Amino acid sequence: MEIKVGVSNRHIHLCKEDLEKLFGNNYELVKLKDLTQPGQFACNEVVTIKTEKNEIEKVRVVGPVRNYTQVEISKTDAYILGINPPIRDSGDLKNSSGITVIGPKGSIDLKEGCIIPNRHIHVTKEDIKKYNLDESKLYDVIIKGEKGGVISKVKLKVDDNYLFELHIDTDDANAHLVKNGDILELKN
Repeated sequence: MEIKVGVSNRHIHLCKEDLEKLFGNNYELVKLKDLTQPGQFACNEVVTIKTEKNEIEKVRVVGPVRNYTQVEISKTDAYILGINPPIRDSGDLKNSSGITVIGPKGSIDLKEGCIIPNRHIHVTKEDIKKYNLDESKLYDVIIKGEKGGVISKVKLKVDDNYLFELHIDTDDANAHLVKNGDILELKN
């Protein structure tokens, strides 16, 4: 079956407390544009992420505010920063990599919170029924084209507010010459 792909560049999700440390008291995020997943948006705000080895500037904040702070990067970013974050589902931050986040009004030193996000497919319960999917199964996605291949071990991420879409990071996308909005084949 066909599935649209969303390519996720490095970004950060902030809790209210950390947002205020980085941008000032009572600060509210400013929406730059909506993302494909309902309620999610890219913000005007950017931060710098820093380690002892290096830093990456202009890391986009993604809203809305969450109840935890999480930095999502690619393995290539991890090489640049000299860290080895685990591949994790969003919110699974225990024993993940630490990183410093610098904003215009201050900085925070996260003891943990930097991950490489797991590949995943956003689905609703209705999508699961419609496409005969299994929440406990890992799926393969077939990529055709000049640098085609298979992205394997893709988990389902279920919520009734989701839009049916595969999310991969920039390393996966670049390896297969895939871009936002491309249609791939989900093997069931």
